[in-house]
Amino acid sequence: MTEEQLRETASQLRQPHGEGAIAIAGFMNKGNARMNEDALRVLSASPGDNILEVGMGNGYFVKDILQADDSIHYTGADFSAEMVLAAEEWNADWIHKGKAVFVHASAESLPLDNELFHKILTVNTLYFWDDREKVLSEFRRVLKPGGRLYIAIRPERRMVHYPFTKYGFRLYSAEDVRDLLAANGFDVEHTHEHREPDYEVNGERIPVENLVVVAVKR
Repeated sequence: MTEEQLRETASQLRQPHGEGAIAIAGFMNKGNARMNEDALRVLSASPGDNILEVGMGNGYFVKDILQADDSIHYTGADFSAEMVLAAEEWNADWIHKGKAVFVHASAESLPLDNELFHKILTVNTLYFWDDREKVLSEFRRVLKPGGRLYIAIRPERRMVHYPFTKYGFRLYSAEDVRDLLAANGFDVEHTHEHREPDYEVNGERIPVENLVVVAVKR
């Protein structure tokens, strides 16, 4: 890929937009399928949970949360208008049943009531938070007392092998994530590291991992 193509890929991964939005969403669903499976297993949606996902993309994995129990409610927020529309199409039945709702919003300013959610899940968004303190403040605001935050990313030691990450990505180690959360009103409970099948980048096989950090609102 040319540098211009890498830059455009990074821009689309940050905020899917325009004609490339649907294609990049499909790319993310495929490339991050195992990561989402691991994150949802750690999330362990339970009866009565009210769950917020920030950056749900086209909402392909929402069904895997809601199918766990009829009493679970889900809200998805994304700052890509195209992804919100796509998620509403994917999940029209869940919306009709009153189990899911989607909002167009930035993580820094969520149009949601205080202390509303038991759990917040966000997959592959941390790299793009411009004001990390503000985002985590919003997460604390909308979480119920004792609510949990689940952050899933690919760790820095693996992400440095992806050539597009030099354009607008802020990379993190597990320790970086734990320190960030501890400094912003969360107590880290668990750090889960998962190995995935290797991935080929420019003819080189790269080990792939994902990291899910679980923290409790302080």
